[in-house]
Amino acid sequence: MNVNEWLSHPLAQIVWKIVLVVVIFFIVRALGRKLIARAFNRPQTIRASQARLNTLKSLTQNVFSYVLLFIVAMTILEILGFNLGPILAGAGVVGLAVGFGAQGLVSDVVTGFFLLLERQLEVGDYVSAGGVDGIVEELGFRTTLIRGFDGTLHYVPNRNIANVDNHSRGNMRALVDISIPAGQKTDESLAMVKEALEGFSHPAIVSGPEVLGVESDDLATTTIRVIAKTENMEQWAVEREIRKVIRQRHDALSQSEND
Repeated sequence: MNVNEWLSHPLAQIVWKIVLVVVIFFIVRALGRKLIARAFNRPQTIRASQARLNTLKSLTQNVFSYVLLFIVAMTILEILGFNLGPILAGAGVVGLAVGFGAQGLVSDVVTGFFLLLERQLEVGDYVSAGGVDGIVEELGFRTTLIRGFDGTLHYVPNRNIANVDNHSRGNMRALVDISIPAGQKTDESLAMVKEALEGFSHPAIVSGPEVLGVESDDLATTTIRVIAKTENMEQWAVEREIRKVIRQRHDALSQSEND
């Protein structure tokens, strides 16, 4: 069989049609996702926060991909010669049968819907959800993608998200506990911490820092607590700077005593 005869063979025509449909699918999906991203990247399109826009963009792209994939699957079945009428008519019966084994999927979709409706989390939020801590990278009807601080990308089924702790709503609190050994006087340690923080400033601090006083004392160590209100996601940087200036003040006093 030569090339022309092979190309004119019914089986070869079916293969070429399926390949063409698959190629068109990838092209249309790429263009569609790009157009959706461009639409949501325009601030004037929707009056909403950037996190909200990112969440809606991610969800719209997911829905677009699922719908497009369904159309491609139906097209390929039609190319293969299947009669789609009985298939679509029996979809309800098949769906009912499959539904008993797909309760987890239904639960994912329902939970995902309410997570979006109630805005419990959005793309870019720092959350604790489904036993995972990290930054939300993608929010869909079936799964939520959370990037852990060690770089791990967690795929969390929405049904596993029983509660959400969103750490990205409003200002946060920087909390620093300074442990003082038993050999040092508490009043002198408190005075040292207050002196270290006099004039201390950081661009992310909203108010404070404030030395609350002795937080705990187990006769072996005394813990002095310092707090400050900070901008969201900046609490760790402020905590590091507070520890740094207190340590520098302690070292300076120790050096002067030795001299």
